[in-house]
Amino acid sequence: MNADPSYARAIWISIEGAGAMKRNSLTRATAVLLSAAAAAGAQAGDEAPRAYVEQARGVAKEFATELKGELKAALEEGGASQAIGVCSETAPAIGARLSAESGWAVGRTALQVRNPRNAPDSRERAVMMAFQQRHAAGEGLKGMESAGIVEEGSQRYVYYMKPIPTQKPCLTCHGGDVKESIERAIAERYPADAATGFEEGEMRGAFTFIKPLSDR
Repeated sequence: MNADPSYARAIWISIEGAGAMKRNSLTRATAVLLSAAAAAGAQAGDEAPRAYVEQARGVAKEFATELKGELKAALEEGGASQAIGVCSETAPAIGARLSAESGWAVGRTALQVRNPRNAPDSRERAVMMAFQQRHAAGEGLKGMESAGIVEEGSQRYVYYMKPIPTQKPCLTCHGGDVKESIERAIAERYPADAATGFEEGEMRGAFTFIKPLSDR
């Protein structure tokens, strides 16, 4: 699910990995944002945002594990054409089920999307660009994440994003040397596809999560 860009006010927390923290990479501006977010959490009571981040981490892990398993099985059973179906049909179904079970609105987005419906809004784009910068500076994608609080009217929401690394199975449909038969199959489903040319280890996209702060 993409966030509504009309939110009037946003407080963002960039949760830096341990290595980045050791390198003292937080800028003064980031530190101010962290302080503001901490104050917002205290107003919410019981340090709710931190607890919500823990929830989102669990949902993200479940989504990633299940999607990886489905893709691996599809590639083994039916090849790339079946794997394309996993990304276009099974992945949204997994997200919908996890949304119903967890209360989080679960989705995926990317800077280079295959499905235009997954295009990022300005906030998501900024977070993913920051992910790329952190990765280029040496931080691993595996432990990277970003979370924050936004307000719309009287309602506050917790947002969480986590990068999706490009793994070897992804290269079949998203790599720089995609077979012509696979390209044709992709073009039939997604004529505006922009999600190829990736290398293993690069950020393919990101999982996105949103939940009302008062919804426990």
